[in-house]
Amino acid sequence: VDVFFVISGYLITTIIISEMTAGEFSIVNFYERHARRILPALFFVMAACLPFAWLWLTPNELKDFGQSLVAVSTFSSNVFFWSESGYFATTNELKPLLHTWSLAVEEQYYILFPMFLMLTWRFGIKWVLVILSVAFIISLGAAQWGSYNSPSFTFYMLPTRGWELLVGVFIAFYLNN
Repeated sequence: VDVFFVISGYLITTIIISEMTAGEFSIVNFYERHARRILPALFFVMAACLPFAWLWLTPNELKDFGQSLVAVSTFSSNVFFWSESGYFATTNELKPLLHTWSLAVEEQYYILFPMFLMLTWRFGIKWVLVILSVAFIISLGAAQWGSYNSPSFTFYMLPTRGWELLVGVFIAFYLNN
């Protein structure tokens, strides 16, 4: 998952900065392209899980599954699964959508990062990189602190995973200069 976040940070940043540099970036087009790429596969996985959940889960587990379907649909499954238990809890084998927590983190980043770039791009790349460097240091520090003090939160949440995405962002900026 860690490498996935770095690659994702790199890819999204490469797309956005190349379009912004060319003066062609549209946040509506960006989100629309992303939705066309992600949503069909996501909805297929959710639909494929439904019959198995109905057959194999108890009523309480089925209720949790229904809640996870809502969380996945709103890209908040990381928050949902964090609030329930740790990733490696024994009951997690009955949560077929648990793996979507990382997609939720990525989607939260996909919502925030383009807006951040749109707001800061006019100040120049130097300032964008300074702000991102501060965010990187804060995120890495929070992840380090949280790994001892709140490991489940640290595992599931964007603020403590953001530094991984930002590694990819920095690589994209470096390679596109």
